[in-house]
Amino acid sequence: MSISTKYVGLDVSKSKIAVAIAEEGRQESRYWGTIPHTKEAVRKLMQQLRKTEEIVLEVCYEAGPTGYVLYRWLLEMAISCTVVAPSLILKRAGDRVKTDKRDALRLAQLFRAGELTSVYAPTPEDEALRDLVRAREDAKEDLNRHKQRIGKFLLRNQLVDPKGSTPWTYAYEAWLEALKFTDDCQRLAFQEYRQTIWETKERIKRYEKEIEQQAKTNVQAPLIQALQALRGVAVLTATTLASEICNISRFPNPTSFMSYCALVPSESSTGDSRWQGKITKTGNAHLRRVLVELAWSYRHSPSVKRTMRERIAGLPPEVQAIAWEVQNRLHKKYKSMIRIGKHKGAITVAIAFWVGLSKA
Repeated sequence: MSISTKYVGLDVSKSKIAVAIAEEGRQESRYWGTIPHTKEAVRKLMQQLRKTEEIVLEVCYEAGPTGYVLYRWLLEMAISCTVVAPSLILKRAGDRVKTDKRDALRLAQLFRAGELTSVYAPTPEDEALRDLVRAREDAKEDLNRHKQRIGKFLLRNQLVDPKGSTPWTYAYEAWLEALKFTDDCQRLAFQEYRQTIWETKERIKRYEKEIEQQAKTNVQAPLIQALQALRGVAVLTATTLASEICNISRFPNPTSFMSYCALVPSESSTGDSRWQGKITKTGNAHLRRVLVELAWSYRHSPSVKRTMRERIAGLPPEVQAIAWEVQNRLHKKYKSMIRIGKHKGAITVAIAFWVGLSKA
């Protein structure tokens, strides 16, 4: 009994899926058509394509806003599925026509040739925790925007705190509270701006309360607790790292983890010349931001103060020993780079790279 493989490329959108098939061999991939983006339609398609047991289906689609639900549908149907990285799909030079049909055909062809790079599909639990953490990040961005809007409102009306208090301190908030407007339109606009800020702060508090609870009960709780042994890593940072990493064992080596974070230098080398520049910034921006933020704490001399002692209480001694060794090593690296005149921003990115290697 001979078994043949069909390579199926799916171009997925919100309401429909374009389907293309590449048979084994060298012949061109063929376009099958479109189906609704529903579980039953996908099930029916797979049954039609796999008419006999001699046919093996290999399905792929691009990672995108539709998430991993389709991936999980196919796994339930015992169909092998690969979610591929859109930014790493080969493109023909000069190709200026983009349609769902052409994209599906190209996916099937490249998938058969082994030219596609897969991405990690998180479990539903990991994805739920990631959604929670990213929702808090969105709320923080909303809060910054709301503060900027009220700042521009005050600037348009030439309103400045006469005491010169720092924006958004208690003194600044008290000055805002005392402001009065004679025009009803301005008064309402100002009140709504302040109300929006208050509501966003309350939303952030609810997110953070749930994150603290998940740090104790979630399947990622052991990793979250262990990460807090590192300097600059409290509950929110540790949960962010755990939700974005999901499973550290999926990285074959520390360098691949840093490539995923986009904390590796760009490079342009040819012949005997080699040039390395700024970091690539083509990886997980959430991880990169958190690693760079916590890297600033390693400019201080190694120490374990009260807050950190409370965080690491109960952790295995080997975890605490690793965290202490990381503190000493990275502080020495920071001081040595300062001595040779490196810019502090560049030093922090370099420290973030070494922090990532320590985690991996």
